[in-house]
Amino acid sequence: MLALVTSEEPEDTVPAFDLIGERYDESFVERDAQLAEGAWLIENVPAGGRVLDLGCGSGLPTAKQLLEAGLAVTGIDESAKMLELAARQAPGGDYVHGDIRELPETLGQFDAVAAFFALLMLRRRDIPPLLRRCRELLRGPKLLSIGMVVSDFDMFPISFLGVPTHVTAYPPADLRQLVEDAGFEVLDVREHEVQAEPGRVEPQVFLRARAR
Repeated sequence: MLALVTSEEPEDTVPAFDLIGERYDESFVERDAQLAEGAWLIENVPAGGRVLDLGCGSGLPTAKQLLEAGLAVTGIDESAKMLELAARQAPGGDYVHGDIRELPETLGQFDAVAAFFALLMLRRRDIPPLLRRCRELLRGPKLLSIGMVVSDFDMFPISFLGVPTHVTAYPPADLRQLVEDAGFEVLDVREHEVQAEPGRVEPQVFLRARAR
C-alpha cells in the first residue's frame, strides 16, 4: 500500500499532480492493463470518434494511444502542469483545465469516456453524479472504461511519490454496483496485480461498461 500521512481532510492547496509532474510517468513500471483498456476502446469506437479522458494527466499512456489510433481525444484535468505535459507528450488532443466533477455542455458529446485512476481522487459522494453526467454526454456506442485501485475507503490520506494526497477506492463488486446504478450495463470487470512503482505492487480493477 501507499504510505500514510497524518492529515485528516483534503485542503484547498496546489493540486498534488502539479507537484508530482514528470515523476508520475517515471514512477510506473507497467501499464499493460491500462493499455489493454485503451485497445478495447480503439476496437469499439468508430473511426474518428470522440473520447473524453477524465483526469487525463500527462497524456500517457491513454490519450497518446487513442490519438495515434485516429480517435479524437478531449482530456480534462485539474493540474495545469499535467496538461502541459499532455500537450507535449500526446499532441493533437484538446486539453481542458478544469474539475472533472463539473463537465460543461460545451464539451459536446462523446462515443466513450475513459476514467483511469481519476475517480480515485474524488470523494465517494461526488462519484455517482459524475457517472450520471458521463452517461448524459455519451452517444453512439456509449462506452465507459474505468481503472481504480482495489480497496475500501473514502478520501484516505496517503503519500504518493512523497506528495500528501487523499484517495478513494472500492471493492470490485461495489464498483460494479455503483456503475450499474448510474445507468450502465457492466460488460467486464478484471482485477490485476500491477507494479505501480518500483518495489510496490498494487491491486487494480478495470471495468468496461455501456450506457443503457
